Amino acid sequence: MSRPTILVVDDESAILETVRILLKNEGFEVNTAQGGRAGLDAIGKLGPQIVLSDIRMPGVGGIEILKAAREKDPDTPVILMTAQAELKTAIEAVNQGAYHYIQKPFSNDELVSICRRAAEARELKVENKSLKQEIRRRDRSQTVKPLGKSKAFIEVLKLAEMVAPTDSTVLISGESGTGKEVIARYIHEMSPRTEHPFFSINCGALPESLLESELFGHMKGSFTGAVKDHQGLFVAAGGGSFFLDEIGETTPATQVKLLRVLQEREVIPVGGTEAVHVDARLIAATNRDLEEEMKTGRFRSDLFYRLNVIAIHLPPLRVRRDDVPILADAFLKRMAHGGEPKRVAEPAMDALLAYDWPGNVRELENALERAAMLTTGAEIPVSALPERVTERRAEPLVSERPPANPTLDVIERAYILFVLHAEAGNKTRAAEVLGIDPSTLYRKLGRYEGEQAS
Repeated sequence: MSRPTILVVDDESAILETVRILLKNEGFEVNTAQGGRAGLDAIGKLGPQIVLSDIRMPGVGGIEILKAAREKDPDTPVILMTAQAELKTAIEAVNQGAYHYIQKPFSNDELVSICRRAAEARELKVENKSLKQEIRRRDRSQTVKPLGKSKAFIEVLKLAEMVAPTDSTVLISGESGTGKEVIARYIHEMSPRTEHPFFSINCGALPESLLESELFGHMKGSFTGAVKDHQGLFVAAGGGSFFLDEIGETTPATQVKLLRVLQEREVIPVGGTEAVHVDARLIAATNRDLEEEMKTGRFRSDLFYRLNVIAIHLPPLRVRRDDVPILADAFLKRMAHGGEPKRVAEPAMDALLAYDWPGNVRELENALERAAMLTTGAEIPVSALPERVTERRAEPLVSERPPANPTLDVIERAYILFVLHAEAGNKTRAAEVLGIDPSTLYRKLGRYEGEQAS
C-alpha cells in the first residue's frame, strides 16, 4: 500500500504538530489545517484519503468537516476526536457516516491503530469499486460492442477502447450515417463515467439561439419565452459524457463559448453572470473536413486543437464490405422483435455487397427495413431491395488481345474473371473459390471497371 494521505484538523496548534509528527513517523503523508474553515478549504483542494478532525472547534466543527469530506468523496474515512462531554455527539456522527471516533486523551498506539485500519478500509473500498467497474466493463463490452469484423473497423474499436478509461476529449470524423454516435456511446459505456448520463445533441438541427440555450442553459427573462431558469446539457451531463454531433455546423459565436468550456471547464448561462462548473467528458463528431474549414475561416483553429486530442476516423461502409452481412443479420434480428428473423437470400446478399452505400450504415438499415416489410416469406429476395441497390453494373471484360508477355496483374485479372464466369457471376462463391475476402474481390472488380472506363 502506498503512503496514505491524511488531513488533521484541530484548532490547537500543539495538537496539530504532535499528531503530524506521530503519523508521519508511522508512514502517513500528513497535512494539517488549523480550525474548521481551514479544514474545509483543505478538503476541497487536497482531497485527502483520510480525515482526522476535532469534533468541537469555533465556527466550523467536526460534523461540518464530516459532511464536506463525504461530499468530496463518499469513500473517505473520517475519524473524530472528542472529549468525554461530546461523546454522544461523536456516536451520532458515526451513525451519520463517520468511520470512528477517538476519545481524548488518547494513546499514540490507539490513534495509529485506528488510522491504519481506516487506510486499509479505504483501500479495500477502492479495490472493490475498481473490480466491480472492471466486471461491468467486461460485461458491457459483450453487450454494447459495435458490430463489425473488417480490419478498418476493428482498428476503430481498439482505439475507442484505449481512450475510454481516460477523460480526454475525442473527435470522431466520418461520413454521415457511418455510426459516429454508436462509437461515442461505446466510449461512454466503457468508461468510468458509465453510471452517469450520456447526452447528445445535433448542432446542425437547431438555430444558434436555441442551440446555445440547450448547451449552456439560460436564466429566467434572458429572452422572450424564458419563463424560468433552464439548466444546459453541459451541466446536466455532470459526471457523464456529452456528445456534440456535427460540431462543424456551429457558428463562430458558439465556437467561442465551446472553447471556454474546454479551457475553463465552466459555462455561463445565457443571460447569466456567474460561471457554473462543468464535469462532463466531451465527445464531438463531424462529417466535415475541419482542417479545410479552418483554412477558410469557418472553424476556429484553437477550438479544433482543443477538440482533436484523440482523433478517431470512422471509415465508410464501402471500404468495410466484410461488415455488411454482420450488420444485416443484426438489423433483421432487431426488426423481428424477438420473433424469427428473416434471412437475406444469397443473390440479395451479393447485391448488398456490390452496392457502395453512399448513405453508409444508416442507408443499409433503411434498405433492409423496407425489404423486410415487403417480404412475406422467411428469405429476402433481390426484388425486395431498393432499385438503386440492385442495379447491376456492366461486368468487366477481358481484353480480346492479351499482350504477348502478360504481367502478373494481367494474369490475376484474367483468372479472377474466369472464375467469376464459371460461377455464373456469383461473387460470393467466386471469392470462396479464389480464397479471398468478398471485399477484396469487389475492390479488384471496381478497379478493373475503372480501367475499362478510362
